Amino acid sequence: MQTPYELLLGWRYTRAGRATRRNGFISFISGVSMLGIALGVAALIVVLSVMNGFQKEVRDRMLGVLSHIEVYDDAGQGLADLPGTIATIERHPEVRGAAPFVATQALVARGEDMKGVMVRGIDPAQEPKVTDLARDLADTVLPRLVPGEFGILLGLDLARSLGVGVGDSVTLIAPSGQVTPAGVVPRVRQMTVVGTFSSGHYEYDSALAMLHMDDAARIFRLEGPTGVRVKIRDLHQAREVALQLAGELPSGMFVSDWTRQNRSWFAAVQLEKRMMFIILTLIVAVAAFNLVSTLVMTVTDKRADIAILRTLGASPSSIMGIFMVQGATVGVIGTGLGLLMGLGVAFNIDTIVPAIERLVGASFLPQDVYLISRMPSDPQQGDIVPVALISLVLAFVATIYPSWRASRVNPAEALRYE
Repeated sequence: MQTPYELLLGWRYTRAGRATRRNGFISFISGVSMLGIALGVAALIVVLSVMNGFQKEVRDRMLGVLSHIEVYDDAGQGLADLPGTIATIERHPEVRGAAPFVATQALVARGEDMKGVMVRGIDPAQEPKVTDLARDLADTVLPRLVPGEFGILLGLDLARSLGVGVGDSVTLIAPSGQVTPAGVVPRVRQMTVVGTFSSGHYEYDSALAMLHMDDAARIFRLEGPTGVRVKIRDLHQAREVALQLAGELPSGMFVSDWTRQNRSWFAAVQLEKRMMFIILTLIVAVAAFNLVSTLVMTVTDKRADIAILRTLGASPSSIMGIFMVQGATVGVIGTGLGLLMGLGVAFNIDTIVPAIERLVGASFLPQDVYLISRMPSDPQQGDIVPVALISLVLAFVATIYPSWRASRVNPAEALRYE
Protein backbone atom coordinates (compact mmCIF):
# COMPACT_ATOMS: atom_id res chain seq x y z
CA MET A 1 0.00 0.00 0.00
CA GLN A 2 1.47 3.35 -1.09
CA THR A 3 1.94 5.98 1.61
CA PRO A 4 0.14 9.27 0.81
CA TYR A 5 2.63 11.93 -0.25
CA GLU A 6 1.02 14.39 2.20
CA LEU A 7 2.31 12.29 5.09
CA LEU A 8 5.80 11.98 3.57
CA LEU A 9 6.13 15.70 2.88
CA GLY A 10 4.64 16.66 6.26
CA TRP A 11 7.16 14.43 8.06
CA ARG A 12 10.01 15.80 5.91
CA TYR A 13 9.09 19.38 6.77
CA THR A 14 8.88 18.45 10.46
CA ARG A 15 12.48 17.28 10.52
CA ALA A 16 13.57 20.15 8.24
CA GLY A 17 17.30 20.21 7.65
CA ARG A 18 19.57 22.96 8.81
CA ALA A 19 21.16 23.67 5.44
CA THR A 20 20.26 27.35 5.71
CA ARG A 21 20.11 29.68 8.64
CA ARG A 22 16.40 30.18 8.07
CA ASN A 23 15.62 26.46 8.01
CA GLY A 24 17.68 26.00 11.14
CA PHE A 25 15.75 28.72 12.95
CA ILE A 26 12.42 27.21 11.92
CA SER A 27 13.58 23.81 13.12
CA PHE A 28 14.63 25.38 16.43
CA ILE A 29 11.21 27.03 16.89
CA SER A 30 9.53 23.70 16.10
CA GLY A 31 11.69 21.97 18.72
CA VAL A 32 10.83 24.62 21.31
CA SER A 33 7.11 24.13 20.61
CA MET A 34 7.52 20.37 21.01
CA LEU A 35 9.44 20.80 24.26
CA GLY A 36 6.84 23.24 25.58
CA ILE A 37 4.03 20.77 24.95
CA ALA A 38 6.05 17.99 26.59
CA LEU A 39 6.80 20.06 29.72
CA GLY A 40 3.18 21.22 30.00
CA VAL A 41 1.81 17.67 29.74
CA ALA A 42 4.43 16.37 32.20
CA ALA A 43 3.61 19.13 34.69
CA LEU A 44 -0.11 18.38 34.46
CA ILE A 45 0.41 14.66 35.06
CA VAL A 46 2.79 15.17 37.99
CA VAL A 47 0.62 17.78 39.73
CA LEU A 48 -2.62 15.80 39.32
CA SER A 49 -0.90 12.59 40.45
CA VAL A 50 0.47 14.29 43.56
CA MET A 51 -2.93 15.78 44.39
CA ASN A 52 -4.58 12.37 43.92
CA GLY A 53 -1.94 10.80 46.14
CA PHE A 54 -2.34 13.48 48.78
CA GLN A 55 -6.11 13.02 48.81
CA LYS A 56 -5.84 9.22 48.98
CA GLU A 57 -3.18 9.30 51.71
CA VAL A 58 -5.10 11.68 53.95
CA ARG A 59 -8.38 9.86 53.29
CA ASP A 60 -6.90 6.47 54.19
CA ARG A 61 -5.35 7.86 57.36
CA MET A 62 -8.60 9.56 58.31
CA LEU A 63 -10.52 6.33 57.79
CA GLY A 64 -7.93 4.49 59.87
CA VAL A 65 -9.31 6.48 62.81
CA LEU A 66 -12.81 7.34 61.64
CA SER A 67 -15.49 4.89 60.60
CA HIS A 68 -17.18 4.73 57.20
CA ILE A 69 -20.61 5.47 58.69
CA GLU A 70 -21.80 6.69 62.08
CA VAL A 71 -25.29 6.24 63.48
CA TYR A 72 -26.28 8.24 66.56
CA ASP A 73 -29.23 9.72 68.38
CA ASP A 74 -30.47 13.10 67.16
CA ALA A 75 -30.50 14.49 70.70
CA GLY A 76 -26.98 13.29 71.47
CA GLN A 77 -28.22 11.00 74.25
CA GLY A 78 -27.61 7.30 74.76
CA LEU A 79 -29.26 4.94 72.25
CA ALA A 80 -32.49 3.57 73.61
CA ASP A 81 -32.28 0.19 71.84
CA LEU A 82 -28.61 -0.52 71.20
CA PRO A 83 -28.91 -4.29 70.46
CA GLY A 84 -31.79 -3.71 68.03
CA THR A 85 -29.95 -0.88 66.30
CA ILE A 86 -26.80 -2.98 65.82
CA ALA A 87 -28.85 -5.95 64.59
CA THR A 88 -30.59 -3.77 61.99
CA ILE A 89 -27.28 -2.35 60.81
CA GLU A 90 -25.53 -5.72 60.55
CA ARG A 91 -28.35 -7.15 58.42
CA HIS A 92 -27.30 -4.88 55.55
CA PRO A 93 -25.25 -6.94 53.05
CA GLU A 94 -22.56 -4.24 52.65
CA VAL A 95 -21.83 -3.95 56.38
CA ARG A 96 -18.69 -5.70 57.65
CA GLY A 97 -18.83 -4.63 61.28
CA ALA A 98 -20.55 -2.39 63.82
CA ALA A 99 -19.43 -1.18 67.25
CA PRO A 100 -20.97 1.17 69.86
CA PHE A 101 -19.15 4.32 70.96
CA VAL A 102 -19.38 7.46 73.04
CA ALA A 103 -18.14 10.69 71.47
CA THR A 104 -17.74 14.05 73.17
CA GLN A 105 -15.23 16.79 73.87
CA ALA A 106 -13.35 17.55 77.06
CA LEU A 107 -10.18 19.02 78.52
CA VAL A 108 -7.14 17.01 79.58
CA ALA A 109 -4.82 18.66 82.09
CA ARG A 110 -1.39 17.79 83.41
CA GLY A 111 -0.04 20.35 85.85
CA GLU A 112 -0.33 23.75 84.18
CA ASP A 113 -0.73 22.25 80.70
CA MET A 114 -4.28 21.86 79.42
CA LYS A 115 -5.43 20.59 76.02
CA GLY A 116 -8.82 20.33 74.37
CA VAL A 117 -9.40 16.77 73.17
CA MET A 118 -11.89 14.63 71.32
CA VAL A 119 -12.91 11.90 73.76
CA ARG A 120 -13.97 8.59 72.32
CA GLY A 121 -15.40 5.89 74.54
CA ILE A 122 -15.03 2.48 72.89
CA ASP A 123 -15.63 -1.20 73.50
CA PRO A 124 -12.15 -2.76 73.14
CA ALA A 125 -13.68 -6.05 72.01
CA GLN A 126 -15.83 -4.53 69.25
CA GLU A 127 -13.80 -1.51 68.05
CA PRO A 128 -11.27 -3.51 65.93
CA LYS A 129 -14.16 -4.48 63.64
CA VAL A 130 -14.70 -0.89 62.49
CA THR A 131 -11.32 0.93 62.46
CA ASP A 132 -7.87 -0.02 61.27
CA LEU A 133 -6.25 1.81 64.19
CA ALA A 134 -8.13 -0.28 66.76
CA ARG A 135 -7.30 -3.45 64.82
CA ASP A 136 -3.59 -2.58 64.99
CA LEU A 137 -3.85 -1.91 68.73
CA ALA A 138 -6.02 -4.94 69.53
CA ASP A 139 -3.12 -7.05 70.81
CA THR A 140 -1.14 -4.26 72.51
CA VAL A 141 -2.65 -1.33 74.37
CA LEU A 142 -6.36 -1.74 73.67
CA PRO A 143 -6.88 -4.57 76.25
CA ARG A 144 -5.56 -2.20 78.93
CA LEU A 145 -8.84 -0.29 78.80
CA VAL A 146 -10.65 -2.08 81.62
CA PRO A 147 -14.04 -0.76 82.79
CA GLY A 148 -13.92 0.82 86.22
CA GLU A 149 -10.16 1.43 86.23
CA PHE A 150 -10.45 4.72 84.30
CA GLY A 151 -7.52 4.18 81.98
CA ILE A 152 -6.98 6.41 78.97
CA LEU A 153 -5.13 6.13 75.64
CA LEU A 154 -3.63 9.32 74.28
CA GLY A 155 -2.45 10.20 70.79
CA LEU A 156 1.34 10.22 70.64
CA ASP A 157 1.63 13.96 69.88
CA LEU A 158 -0.93 14.77 72.57
CA ALA A 159 1.03 12.77 75.14
CA ARG A 160 4.25 14.53 74.14
CA SER A 161 2.68 17.97 74.39
CA LEU A 162 1.46 17.15 77.92
CA GLY A 163 4.75 15.52 78.85
CA VAL A 164 3.17 12.26 80.02
CA GLY A 165 3.90 8.60 79.48
CA VAL A 166 2.46 5.23 80.38
CA GLY A 167 1.59 5.12 84.08
CA ASP A 168 1.25 8.87 84.55
CA SER A 169 -1.97 10.53 85.68
CA VAL A 170 -3.91 13.20 83.85
CA THR A 171 -7.07 15.08 84.75
CA LEU A 172 -10.11 14.77 82.52
CA ILE A 173 -12.49 17.73 82.79
CA ALA A 174 -16.02 17.26 81.43
CA PRO A 175 -17.57 20.28 79.65
CA SER A 176 -20.86 20.15 81.59
CA GLY A 177 -20.57 20.60 85.35
CA GLN A 178 -22.67 19.58 88.32
CA VAL A 179 -24.80 22.01 90.31
CA THR A 180 -23.78 22.53 93.93
CA PRO A 181 -24.71 25.12 96.58
CA ALA A 182 -21.51 26.94 95.61
CA GLY A 183 -22.54 27.05 91.93
CA VAL A 184 -21.75 24.96 88.89
CA VAL A 185 -18.63 22.90 89.40
CA PRO A 186 -17.02 21.07 86.46
CA ARG A 187 -16.78 17.31 86.73
CA VAL A 188 -13.19 16.23 87.12
CA ARG A 189 -11.74 12.72 87.00
CA GLN A 190 -8.21 11.48 87.47
CA MET A 191 -7.26 9.13 84.63
CA THR A 192 -4.25 6.86 84.27
CA VAL A 193 -2.42 6.84 80.94
CA VAL A 194 -2.29 3.17 79.95
CA GLY A 195 -0.82 3.67 76.49
CA THR A 196 -0.32 5.88 73.46
CA PHE A 197 -1.08 5.40 69.77
CA SER A 198 0.02 6.85 66.45
CA SER A 199 -2.41 6.91 63.54
CA GLY A 200 -0.06 8.73 61.17
CA HIS A 201 -2.51 11.65 61.06
CA TYR A 202 -1.37 14.63 63.08
CA GLU A 203 -4.88 16.00 63.63
CA TYR A 204 -5.90 12.88 65.55
CA ASP A 205 -2.55 12.07 67.16
CA SER A 206 -2.58 15.52 68.74
CA ALA A 207 -6.21 15.71 69.87
CA LEU A 208 -7.75 12.24 70.37
CA ALA A 209 -8.15 10.38 73.64
CA MET A 210 -9.76 6.96 73.99
CA LEU A 211 -11.18 5.31 77.10
CA HIS A 212 -13.52 2.46 77.86
CA MET A 213 -17.12 3.10 76.84
CA ASP A 214 -18.49 2.36 80.34
CA ASP A 215 -16.06 4.80 81.95
CA ALA A 216 -16.97 7.48 79.40
CA ALA A 217 -20.68 6.99 80.09
CA ARG A 218 -20.12 7.39 83.86
CA ILE A 219 -17.93 10.49 83.52
CA PHE A 220 -20.25 12.29 81.11
CA ARG A 221 -23.47 11.12 82.80
CA LEU A 222 -24.81 9.14 79.85
CA GLU A 223 -27.18 6.18 79.95
CA GLY A 224 -25.17 4.30 77.33
CA PRO A 225 -23.40 4.61 73.98
CA THR A 226 -24.33 7.67 71.96
CA GLY A 227 -23.86 5.99 68.60
CA VAL A 228 -22.72 3.07 66.48
CA ARG A 229 -19.72 3.08 64.17
CA VAL A 230 -20.06 1.07 60.97
CA LYS A 231 -17.53 -0.34 58.51
CA ILE A 232 -18.66 -1.37 55.02
CA ARG A 233 -17.07 -3.37 52.20
CA ASP A 234 -16.55 -0.50 49.75
CA LEU A 235 -15.85 2.92 51.25
CA HIS A 236 -16.93 4.60 48.00
CA GLN A 237 -20.46 3.28 48.57
CA ALA A 238 -20.72 4.93 52.00
CA ARG A 239 -23.25 7.57 50.93
CA GLU A 240 -25.60 5.04 49.30
CA VAL A 241 -25.37 2.62 52.25
CA ALA A 242 -25.97 5.48 54.72
CA LEU A 243 -29.15 6.48 52.89
CA GLN A 244 -30.36 2.88 52.92
CA LEU A 245 -29.65 2.49 56.65
CA ALA A 246 -31.45 5.77 57.38
CA GLY A 247 -34.57 4.29 55.79
CA GLU A 248 -34.34 1.06 57.80
CA LEU A 249 -33.60 2.54 61.26
CA PRO A 250 -36.35 4.01 63.47
CA SER A 251 -37.02 7.73 63.62
CA GLY A 252 -34.82 9.83 65.86
CA MET A 253 -31.64 8.28 64.45
CA PHE A 254 -29.16 10.28 62.39
CA VAL A 255 -26.87 8.57 59.88
CA SER A 256 -23.70 10.27 58.64
CA ASP A 257 -21.00 8.91 56.30
CA TRP A 258 -17.32 9.85 56.08
CA THR A 259 -17.83 12.07 53.03
CA ARG A 260 -20.17 14.32 55.03
CA GLN A 261 -17.94 14.40 58.10
CA ASN A 262 -15.06 15.78 56.03
CA ARG A 263 -17.08 17.49 53.30
CA SER A 264 -15.31 20.86 53.43
CA TRP A 265 -11.84 19.31 53.21
CA PHE A 266 -12.64 17.07 50.25
CA ALA A 267 -14.55 19.85 48.48
CA ALA A 268 -11.52 22.13 48.87
CA VAL A 269 -9.20 19.47 47.44
CA GLN A 270 -11.49 18.88 44.44
CA LEU A 271 -11.77 22.63 43.77
CA GLU A 272 -8.01 23.04 43.98
CA LYS A 273 -7.52 20.10 41.64
CA ARG A 274 -9.87 21.62 39.04
CA MET A 275 -8.16 25.01 39.25
CA MET A 276 -4.70 23.47 38.87
CA PHE A 277 -5.95 21.50 35.88
CA ILE A 278 -7.23 24.67 34.22
CA ILE A 279 -4.07 26.68 34.96
CA LEU A 280 -1.68 24.00 33.73
CA THR A 281 -3.84 23.34 30.67
CA LEU A 282 -3.26 26.98 29.73
CA ILE A 283 0.47 26.24 29.77
CA VAL A 284 -0.11 23.39 27.32
CA ALA A 285 -2.30 25.71 25.22
CA VAL A 286 0.43 28.36 25.02
CA ALA A 287 2.97 25.74 23.93
CA ALA A 288 0.55 24.25 21.41
CA PHE A 289 -0.24 27.61 19.86
CA ASN A 290 3.47 28.24 19.37
CA LEU A 291 2.88 25.86 16.48
CA VAL A 292 1.02 28.68 14.74
CA SER A 293 4.16 30.80 14.44
CA THR A 294 6.22 27.74 13.46
CA LEU A 295 3.83 26.78 10.66
CA VAL A 296 3.41 30.37 9.45
CA MET A 297 7.18 30.65 9.07
CA THR A 298 7.30 27.25 7.37
CA VAL A 299 4.55 28.24 4.92
CA THR A 300 6.39 31.47 4.09
CA ASP A 301 9.63 29.54 3.55
CA LYS A 302 7.96 26.87 1.41
CA ARG A 303 5.91 29.11 -0.89
CA ALA A 304 7.92 28.01 -3.92
CA ASP A 305 7.47 24.33 -3.00
CA ILE A 306 3.74 24.88 -2.60
CA ALA A 307 3.53 26.56 -6.02
CA ILE A 308 5.41 23.69 -7.70
CA LEU A 309 3.15 21.12 -6.04
CA ARG A 310 0.08 23.04 -7.19
CA THR A 311 1.33 23.18 -10.78
CA LEU A 312 1.94 19.41 -10.62
CA GLY A 313 -1.71 18.88 -9.72
CA ALA A 314 -1.82 18.94 -5.93
CA SER A 315 -5.19 20.11 -4.64
CA PRO A 316 -5.59 22.80 -1.95
CA SER A 317 -6.77 20.13 0.50
CA SER A 318 -3.58 18.15 -0.11
CA ILE A 319 -1.45 21.25 0.59
CA MET A 320 -3.44 21.87 3.74
CA GLY A 321 -2.96 18.22 4.76
CA ILE A 322 0.84 18.47 4.41
CA PHE A 323 1.13 21.27 6.95
CA MET A 324 -1.47 19.76 9.25
CA VAL A 325 0.61 16.58 9.32
CA GLN A 326 3.64 18.68 10.27
CA GLY A 327 1.84 20.40 13.16
CA ALA A 328 0.11 17.22 14.32
CA THR A 329 3.44 15.38 14.33
CA VAL A 330 4.95 17.99 16.62
CA GLY A 331 1.90 17.70 18.89
CA VAL A 332 1.98 13.89 19.01
CA ILE A 333 5.72 13.72 19.72
CA GLY A 334 5.49 16.47 22.34
CA THR A 335 2.53 14.78 24.03
CA GLY A 336 4.30 11.40 23.97
CA LEU A 337 7.45 12.85 25.53
CA GLY A 338 5.34 14.63 28.14
CA LEU A 339 3.56 11.41 29.05
CA LEU A 340 6.86 9.59 29.46
CA MET A 341 8.40 12.35 31.58
CA GLY A 342 5.27 12.90 33.67
CA LEU A 343 4.66 9.22 34.42
CA GLY A 344 8.36 8.69 35.09
CA VAL A 345 8.34 11.40 37.75
CA ALA A 346 4.91 10.44 39.14
CA PHE A 347 5.85 6.78 39.68
CA ASN A 348 9.25 7.65 41.24
CA ILE A 349 8.36 10.77 43.21
CA ASP A 350 8.97 8.99 46.52
CA THR A 351 12.63 8.72 45.48
CA ILE A 352 13.02 12.05 43.69
CA VAL A 353 11.61 14.33 46.40
CA PRO A 354 13.72 12.96 49.30
CA ALA A 355 16.81 13.37 47.10
CA ILE A 356 15.91 17.02 46.43
CA GLU A 357 15.19 17.59 50.15
CA ARG A 358 18.63 16.24 51.05
CA LEU A 359 20.20 18.38 48.36
CA VAL A 360 18.64 21.67 49.50
CA GLY A 361 18.49 20.75 53.20
CA ALA A 362 14.79 21.51 53.63
CA SER A 363 11.54 19.63 54.23
CA PHE A 364 8.79 20.28 51.71
CA LEU A 365 6.04 18.69 53.84
CA PRO A 366 6.23 19.52 57.58
CA GLN A 367 3.95 16.96 59.22
CA ASP A 368 2.27 19.43 61.56
CA VAL A 369 1.18 21.54 58.57
CA TYR A 370 0.40 19.05 55.79
CA LEU A 371 -0.72 16.08 57.94
CA ILE A 372 1.70 13.76 56.12
CA SER A 373 5.49 13.87 55.88
CA ARG A 374 6.17 12.34 52.46
CA MET A 375 5.15 13.30 48.95
CA PRO A 376 2.44 10.88 47.75
CA SER A 377 1.59 10.14 44.13
CA ASP A 378 -1.32 8.28 42.60
CA PRO A 379 -1.41 8.47 38.76
CA GLN A 380 -4.92 7.70 37.55
CA GLN A 381 -6.06 6.84 34.06
CA GLY A 382 -9.01 9.20 34.44
CA ASP A 383 -6.58 12.13 34.62
CA ILE A 384 -3.88 10.99 32.20
CA VAL A 385 -6.15 10.22 29.24
CA PRO A 386 -7.92 13.64 29.26
CA VAL A 387 -4.55 15.42 29.54
CA ALA A 388 -3.21 13.57 26.48
CA LEU A 389 -6.41 14.16 24.48
CA ILE A 390 -6.53 17.88 25.34
CA SER A 391 -2.89 18.31 24.31
CA LEU A 392 -3.48 16.56 20.97
CA VAL A 393 -6.66 18.53 20.27
CA LEU A 394 -4.97 21.87 21.05
CA ALA A 395 -2.04 20.99 18.77
CA PHE A 396 -4.43 19.99 16.00
CA VAL A 397 -6.50 23.18 16.34
CA ALA A 398 -3.33 25.29 16.23
CA THR A 399 -2.43 23.86 12.80
CA ILE A 400 -5.72 24.68 11.08
CA TYR A 401 -5.23 28.35 10.25
CA PRO A 402 -1.59 28.20 8.94
CA SER A 403 -2.46 25.09 6.91
CA TRP A 404 -5.48 26.83 5.42
CA ARG A 405 -3.30 29.83 4.48
CA ALA A 406 -0.87 27.46 2.76
CA SER A 407 -3.69 25.99 0.69
CA ARG A 408 -4.62 29.52 -0.50
CA VAL A 409 -1.17 30.32 -1.96
CA ASN A 410 -1.43 31.40 -5.61
CA PRO A 411 1.20 29.50 -7.69
CA ALA A 412 1.70 32.38 -10.14
CA GLU A 413 2.29 34.90 -7.38
CA ALA A 414 4.61 32.56 -5.50
CA LEU A 415 6.81 31.85 -8.58
CA ARG A 416 6.90 35.41 -9.91
CA TYR A 417 10.24 36.26 -8.29
CA GLU A 418 11.75 32.77 -8.23
